[in-house]
Amino acid sequence: MPLRPQMTIAAAEPEEGLSFIRQMGIEYVSLMLKPEELTLPFLSAQQERLAKHHLEISDVFCTPLQKNKKIHLGLPGRDEEITKFNRMLEVLGKAGIPFTSIAWQPDGILRTDWRVGEHTRGGVSMYCDQAEVLSKPLSAQREYREEEIWDNFRYFMDRVLPTAEKYHVAMALHPNDPPLACMTGVPSLIWNTQCYEKAFACAQNSPMLGMKLCVGCWLEAGAAFGDLMADIEKYSAQGKILCVHFRNVSAPLPVFEETLAEDGYGDMYAIMKQLVSCGCDAVISIDHAFRPLPGMGGMTGAAAYSTGYMKGLLDAARRELGKE
Repeated sequence: MPLRPQMTIAAAEPEEGLSFIRQMGIEYVSLMLKPEELTLPFLSAQQERLAKHHLEISDVFCTPLQKNKKIHLGLPGRDEEITKFNRMLEVLGKAGIPFTSIAWQPDGILRTDWRVGEHTRGGVSMYCDQAEVLSKPLSAQREYREEEIWDNFRYFMDRVLPTAEKYHVAMALHPNDPPLACMTGVPSLIWNTQCYEKAFACAQNSPMLGMKLCVGCWLEAGAAFGDLMADIEKYSAQGKILCVHFRNVSAPLPVFEETLAEDGYGDMYAIMKQLVSCGCDAVISIDHAFRPLPGMGGMTGAAAYSTGYMKGLLDAARRELGKE
């Protein structure tokens, strides 16, 4: 199956928003659910509602389970949180949802600010200064060692992989963002491709653990993360890429601002051609958009232009490479 453009929505997305997404030529949505919405009846109702707009759920994620401090830091109560994660996998499996997301980021995405930047055409986007990020105080009561973070990841994998394999629901692992080795006293799990190799080994190379290939993160770190073009080829061949985040930045660290695809330093058309050439069969989305403007359709409206631009690059790449 070729690359499939998608957009992210919440269950509360209004009907006109779903119509707008469909009119953009999008057929797949990544559905963000709250913990209380993770039931089979609720998810089935969402599938029926979306089907009326000819939309299909490509994946489901729940942020409190995707980025969970108790699980990531091995805090009291993590077994209860892992039980919730396994219940989610069961619900998704019974609903026929092929994958969910995990991001070993107990503090979420770390940025310096949201601001109008030199390259944002007046839009408000995320800005990152490495020096400021690294100067942030400890986010937990103590500093953690790298091996503690990996031990916690292994602990999680050992307890969720059997459920994932039973219900055929894969997990797409996102890099730490920004991809720095340690922030706020917590070592990062994924900040280069060697980390991905270690994570896959922790999961016994199970097909139930794949990656979110976040182009933005590769570009944020530049060569320090890995060779993006070679990594696309390698992980496409291995079937490890479950999702692509198609995002550009103004420059590699130590300072960057998130930009439109055409305004950053990454050659997004070359990247798109590599994805198509290598037969990557993931879903693909723009990841982050500029902050929405009032009255302009919320996050769906904010993502519309960049999603259309991405679709244009995908169509052009397919035509040039004879992959229509």
